[in-house]
Amino acid sequence: MLPETRGTNRVYMDANATTPLLAEVVEAMRPYWMETFGNASSIHLDGQRARTAVDQAREILAEFFHCHEAEVVFNSGGTEGDNTAIFGMVRPGDHLITTSIEHSAVLQAARRVGGVGGVDVTYVDPEPSGLIDPEAIRAALRPQTRLISVMLANNETGVLQPVEEIGRIAAEAGAFFHIDAVQAAGKIPLDVRRIGCHLLSISAHKMHGPKGVGALFVRRGTPLESLLVGGSHERRRRAGTENVPGIVGLGKAAELAMKSLEDGVWDRVAALRDRLETGLLRLYGTGLNGAGSDGKPVTRAANTTNLWFDQVEGEALVIALDLKGVAVSGGSACHSGATEPSHVLLAMGLDKTRARASLRFSLLKTTSDADVDRVLQVVPEAVSQLRTLSPIAAGTLG
Repeated sequence: MLPETRGTNRVYMDANATTPLLAEVVEAMRPYWMETFGNASSIHLDGQRARTAVDQAREILAEFFHCHEAEVVFNSGGTEGDNTAIFGMVRPGDHLITTSIEHSAVLQAARRVGGVGGVDVTYVDPEPSGLIDPEAIRAALRPQTRLISVMLANNETGVLQPVEEIGRIAAEAGAFFHIDAVQAAGKIPLDVRRIGCHLLSISAHKMHGPKGVGALFVRRGTPLESLLVGGSHERRRRAGTENVPGIVGLGKAAELAMKSLEDGVWDRVAALRDRLETGLLRLYGTGLNGAGSDGKPVTRAANTTNLWFDQVEGEALVIALDLKGVAVSGGSACHSGATEPSHVLLAMGLDKTRARASLRFSLLKTTSDADVDRVLQVVPEAVSQLRTLSPIAAGTLG
């Protein structure tokens, strides 16, 4: 039996794991499941209607990225986009630079090409704040450096990386530059020309679109080898029949995201995040992951905060909050159930105990003041209860 709290009164603060579809996205997708169901590669009327829908979504994504329509490749999401960028760009003898705080879709791909692919890989560590120093990227360059891959917004801390400066370093070195923008897309404006990247990955379900669909920006002239082979779909860059309903949903989600940016929606979310953060930091033995040496937060995605609660196991706190009707995360959703602490927080210099005591709160763009009030009520209660029971608090654990 599921707890009774799993109902409509729950507060969801795990947007970095996934987001609900907006009603407008559902309505945009609806005709393409049963009515306009044709294969977008077919030349008959049904197929051409599907092709028109895909082309219209591609136009929206080109505006979203600030690129040409021919540079948009639809795929299954962020993992495929990241994998394609790594596996499709580096070859034996090449050098790849990435960071130790990337999403596992980048890190595991990098380990594979570094293990059996004959590619040298350098992993740049962040500052304690979670920021990557561009000069550390510059210092890692070699004559054989083929690709630099750095995420824009960290999925666990929300910290925004200085990608424009890294883009200039890549250009000076003649290296290709990939950005995992999955957690940034829809929350901050994306301009691939200004950034200077060659490849950029996004996923629909992180921005109120459907799961199982995403897009990869590929700058014209980038010698990317396709990860999937077969048909000539997506200008031979991604074989496979297009997921027309999903692509339509991604297009609508991107359209709504651009409107939200224009309307200042994320300023409101940032204010809610800051109020939540300030309230929780009043608790004894609590701190922020993502602060500079002055103790102030570095620039982050508007919806994300990552906090540690001493003398508490993060996993136990996630469960306790879930029973109280609040959904949060101990870190990346891709590692749910993992016993090891967050690789991101360890790379930032946290010890294992404090890393395990950390939680991520990530707000939806529909999060309300009442939601924040509820979380500010139940988190102190749960932390207090767990500290009373905790062997860490009793001094029996190191």
